[in-house]
Amino acid sequence: MKKTTIAAAKKVAKKAVKKAAVKKVAAKKAPAKKAAKKVAAVAPIKEVAKKAAVKKTAPKKKSAKKAAPKTTIVANVDIGFGNTLYLRGSANGLSWSEGVPMDCKTDASWSIDIAGVTTAFEFKVLINDEYWNAGYNDVAEPGVVTDITPVF
Repeated sequence: MKKTTIAAAKKVAKKAVKKAAVKKVAAKKAPAKKAAKKVAAVAPIKEVAKKAAVKKTAPKKKSAKKAAPKTTIVANVDIGFGNTLYLRGSANGLSWSEGVPMDCKTDASWSIDIAGVTTAFEFKVLINDEYWNAGYNDVAEPGVVTDITPVF
């Protein structure tokens, strides 16, 4: 029986060694405790109601001057499909160096409204802002519809 007792003792010893090894491994694998993060407490935000400054103003007085009525120029001419009639002149918003396109109303009628005209002014119409109408400059009066039939 000595042989079985020695063998049994060896088995018991091996089991004890294994248990000790398992405990060491388990001890190594156990995660270290991390320090808890401290979160700063946020102070409550106090809302302060502010009164908006109210500025009182006197009602605006209407000026004695009346706005100048629109001056309209109507050109009765058929310049062909795909062309545009331009206006050049000495009135407010016009110049002699660059034309302003007129609005096509019908096949043979073009018009433009000019605001802010207070005195009579000279003007001419051009096809595609290149070809001037023949003859002298035309004259338009403020607040009046001026009808012309230009010749090119």
